Amino acid sequence: MPIDYSIIIPAYNEEDYLAETLTALHKAILHLDLQGELIVVDNNSSDNTASIADHHSATVVFEPINQISRARNAGAKQAQGRYLVFVDADTIIPPDLLQQALENLESGEIIGGGACLSGNIPLGFSMRILLKIWNGISIITRNAAGSFIYCHREAFEIIGGFSENVYASEEIWLSRKLKKLGRKQRQKFKIIKHPPVITSMRKMQWYSPLRIYLYLFMIAIFPFSVRFKTLCTFWYRKPTNDNNI
Repeated sequence: MPIDYSIIIPAYNEEDYLAETLTALHKAILHLDLQGELIVVDNNSSDNTASIADHHSATVVFEPINQISRARNAGAKQAQGRYLVFVDADTIIPPDLLQQALENLESGEIIGGGACLSGNIPLGFSMRILLKIWNGISIITRNAAGSFIYCHREAFEIIGGFSENVYASEEIWLSRKLKKLGRKQRQKFKIIKHPPVITSMRKMQWYSPLRIYLYLFMIAIFPFSVRFKTLCTFWYRKPTNDNNI
């Protein structure tokens, strides 16, 4: 039976979260008439990421270079579906959200999009405000968060996939390119408001609010910084404990 859509999960040392993410995706897939597949890109992990993916019946793709955009592209190259859905390894996708995304693509009027975010833990005041601000910006500017992105495979290939010139914010660059192509093809880029994705918010546990705001300020003032992995430790460094850093 032909595959209609492919869900691609980049994963670097994600043994603590991946099983829950894949279990939720299997449940979501069961609610749909379209045929889907799960692809986990093992981005040179040193833990049990690959074996967990295999245990949950996902296709495992190995990408040796530790870069999020490269991992996403590696998964897309192996995908069989005409629709692509990119999901972070620490994110739970409600069945209704996946259904809405695929219905949007099936309509032919939507080139791609994303979803609003919600957390899986109680957040402090400053972090709740930050999350609300991001969701508002995402809706107004129509830029997808990296935890959930959906698009037509053909459009993804036309724009050349995720930029491998950056180590972070690759979802913003992709959103911009898809919106530009969508305008030419009279298709919209749509952010789904409800239901939101449920993401782990682990970085808000790892890093102090001040550190998070400083990272965001750096990117806003020096956008070229995302071209250097050494300046993107917020996305690549995983603390060995839960203390704020």
